[in-house]
Amino acid sequence: MKVPGDKVDDLLGLDAEGREVRLSDYPGKKIALYFYPKDNTPGCTAEACSLRDGYESLLAAGYQVIGVSVDSAASHQKFAAKHNLPFPLIADTDHRLVEEMGVWGEKSMCGRKYMGTFRTTFIIGPDATVLQVLGPKQVKTKEHAEQILKL
Repeated sequence: MKVPGDKVDDLLGLDAEGREVRLSDYPGKKIALYFYPKDNTPGCTAEACSLRDGYESLLAAGYQVIGVSVDSAASHQKFAAKHNLPFPLIADTDHRLVEEMGVWGEKSMCGRKYMGTFRTTFIIGPDATVLQVLGPKQVKTKEHAEQILKL
């Protein structure tokens, strides 16, 4: 997993509309790059809605929020529309970004093992360097915007 001090590639991926999303699209901003397992699941919806509700405060504090999951662009479009999400969602269907950032791996639920995304948020500075990482055990989905604002 990327750690503070690591560099992140400028090109993050394609958003739900098929547009490239780059760190350089947000000069001078800190990026809250958050990875979540799946659109329209309870925890992921709570996290996205927390970030939506705190979006203006995050922008005012110098952040840009970008969400990432391995769901399709069509799934992201429905998820964003249903919950009025004001920030881009990257459709990492080829798993390039989840693997590059180190958040893809074996998970287990009810004794069943499967591959999936670990809920993780990276705070990336304007120079494309990871400043902080909130790992799966640290992210509080219902108050994630407040967590970021307190960093």
